[in-house]
Amino acid sequence: MENLKLDIEALKDGPYAVKGVVTITTSDGTTKEYTNPYLCRCGASKNKPFCDGSHRKVGFTE
Repeated sequence: MENLKLDIEALKDGPYAVKGVVTITTSDGTTKEYTNPYLCRCGASKNKPFCDGSHRKVGFTE
């Protein structure tokens, strides 16, 4: 496996901004690669693990 660098930044009152290629495996074993995704950290997204902007609606702060 190649050693690839990822940068992950927790955006103020928002999602994780990932810079790089991420492979996500779902509970049914399906895998897919995503480049530079924004990942939910508020728990309110209807499109988990991705951010859908719900952090604004629920007033997420951190």
